[in-house]
Amino acid sequence: MTDWQERLHQLPLEEWATLLDGNSGLPGPRANTALAAAFAMVADESALRALGSRDDEFTAMCVATAYGARADASEYAAAALRAASDGRWRVREGVATGLQLLGDRDFARLTEIVTAWAESNDPLVQRAAVAGICEPRLLRSPASAAVADAVCERATASLARRPLAERRDADVRTLRQALGYGWSVAIAADPAPGLAAFLALDASDTDVAWIIAENRKKKRLSVLL
Repeated sequence: MTDWQERLHQLPLEEWATLLDGNSGLPGPRANTALAAAFAMVADESALRALGSRDDEFTAMCVATAYGARADASEYAAAALRAASDGRWRVREGVATGLQLLGDRDFARLTEIVTAWAESNDPLVQRAAVAGICEPRLLRSPASAAVADAVCERATASLARRPLAERRDADVRTLRQALGYGWSVAIAADPAPGLAAFLALDASDTDVAWIIAENRKKKRLSVLL
């Protein structure tokens, strides 16, 4: 990421779009997430204004990453919240990556955000909360792992309360997919309390059963069971 930061610093803002376009990794299976993270660290307000109006997916992903990384400021938190439910999955992923960058420097603020977002009625916002907090490098203490446990628990309970017909919605499926790995990350960070919450999940619910089964497949959890 540092090399990309240096390259951005060296270029005038007018040339940033060209750099992003030429190094996005798209079209292709993987976008250049290192460049997106570097953009989030380097871009100032003028860069976000200049590039925020571009429609291409990679630039939108970079801007969303910056919004998430700066969500300790209210205006960027609101922008990150909007981007969390964007129709483009890479933009949504940018928000989650940005929240993790925020967590690196201000875990308390990340905790506030993901705790609130986990209570959202929007499954994509809940998904951003799960993906944002369930990152191993952020969960280095029992207290931080407890935040991830709580977010997974609340989002899972919310999914289980949804009517069965509603659960076929693509956005709900996206939330379910995140919970299919998020629990294992949270548990691995502090196994005893995480396992207690995980083993208490209601496996009679078909979607909760799927979440349980998917997490059990993850090596970081299977070695604990």
